[in-house]
Amino acid sequence: MLNNKKVVVVLPAYNAAKTLRRTVEEIPREIVDEIILTDDASRDNTSALALELGLITIRHDHNRGYGGNQKTCYTAALAHGADIVVMLHPDYQYTPKLVSAMASMIAYGEYDAVLASRILGRGALKGGMPLYKYIANRGLTFIENLLIWHKMSEYHTGYRAWSRELLQRLPLLSCSDDFVFDNQMIVQAIYFGFHVGEISCPTKYFEEASSINFQRSVTYGFGVLGTALDLRLKKLGLAKPSFLEDVPLERLPPEGSAPSSQSISSTLG
Repeated sequence: MLNNKKVVVVLPAYNAAKTLRRTVEEIPREIVDEIILTDDASRDNTSALALELGLITIRHDHNRGYGGNQKTCYTAALAHGADIVVMLHPDYQYTPKLVSAMASMIAYGEYDAVLASRILGRGALKGGMPLYKYIANRGLTFIENLLIWHKMSEYHTGYRAWSRELLQRLPLLSCSDDFVFDNQMIVQAIYFGFHVGEISCPTKYFEEASSINFQRSVTYGFGVLGTALDLRLKKLGLAKPSFLEDVPLERLPPEGSAPSSQSISSTLG
């Protein structure tokens, strides 16, 4: 708990068995009330290890994609009464030690969302980010800031914290089930008036850390540009992108609803 707010860490996992234990061991349990892992039909023993570690474990019966995984994570966190939800990749690329700082920025009312930026400071290249990814990150972020008319150091980090109010308000079900979900969610948060902050985060690139290949990166890049352009056209009254429409039925299930289309392996806390 932080400032009487329940903190839940969610781990969207796919073939994360090699790095899961290291990630979980560094999560600050003194402030984190529960950890929820959603296994997106991994081919390794991710679910079995999560159970061994005592995590609330959910396994998809079929692969639903990175965005689909997050929708399950956030639905489960809300159902477990989370006031603050920190999404952390279980591949040990981002340090779990920042969970406390990120959650605090929301717990004390300063922000509705916090992104852990690899670009603030010198963490990205020092941590081994490939040069082409760094250049693409900077280029895409520059264009997004122009189109969205916002100022962020990066829009592409996979380490984020969200308030309960934000998760209940955004029409997240209308977002993609693929990697561009991350970007659409940030754009939604900005469009619907939530206060998004950033914190500097070191990162590590190594063999076991998950990373999308070049082809998927290109697809993601075009999706990011399309998302930013959608917001600009929406503000100009020239388009009505579905993920920016305020449709209550596209919000996550109401409080107390269990995640659907999945098998729940455990509810151990």
